[in-house]
Amino acid sequence: MTTKSDFTPEEWKQIQEGPVTAGMLLLSAESGGTFRETFALARAFTDARKKHGESELLDELVEAKPQFDRHRYKTTEDLHDEGLKVIGEAAALVRAKATAEESTAYNEFVLTAASSVAAAHKEHGEHVSEKEQAALDEVRAQLQ
Repeated sequence: MTTKSDFTPEEWKQIQEGPVTAGMLLLSAESGGTFRETFALARAFTDARKKHGESELLDELVEAKPQFDRHRYKTTEDLHDEGLKVIGEAAALVRAKATAEESTAYNEFVLTAASSVAAAHKEHGEHVSEKEQAALDEVRAQLQ
């Protein structure tokens, strides 16, 4: 089993940022619904806590409330471009040190968090707008 102690503090911080950054990237993909989408991101962490014991790595990851430094990215474009890099690097760190199953579970959690945000508020009468779907596809590509 891979745990937080298998990573440096800097690596662990980056791993923690992956799901939250994916959620924020989706939140910024389309205007509107900010409150519902933020709540959906927090709920994704709460729901993951209910699955305690399935993955020690994820248990430690969702133990803390999701945090996001909203001043880190100056523009939505910065969040998009730099955020995708953060997601990809976090997934690569997990892939390098964790088992294949743990890596898959991490990637699934990142996608679940992002998908929850995308589906939390209808845009243009759709559960997931075209812009949100494009952002989800970009997040998914970073997890490969």
